[in-house]
Amino acid sequence: MIAGCRRPGPFRVGQDPDPRFTLANERTFLAWIRTALGMIAGAVGFEAFGPDLPPLIHRLLVIGLLVAAVVIAIGCFLRWIGVESAMRRGHSLPAPALAPMLVGVLAFAGTTLALVFAIR
Repeated sequence: MIAGCRRPGPFRVGQDPDPRFTLANERTFLAWIRTALGMIAGAVGFEAFGPDLPPLIHRLLVIGLLVAAVVIAIGCFLRWIGVESAMRRGHSLPAPALAPMLVGVLAFAGTTLALVFAIR
């Protein structure tokens, strides 16, 4: 560590882990951020160019994708900090919470669209 340099919150505890693990944790964080950005882009594209759906279903899908993107962005940041802190302290890594939520949102959106298109 550079003299006089203060590490933020979770980086002040424990010992520095192998840099490969820290970088892998960072790459995972960035992958989740790309997923959140993709959901935002999907919601914007759906709003602008989406099929002519009933207004309530259209709104629910767009808002649902946007809310899911926000939850993923916040959740992946908290997970990144939690994993870094656990590695520094030598503890077990926290259980993943974002994956089940993402599966649920995408399953809901896909099922809703499939039902709407099947009815047409």
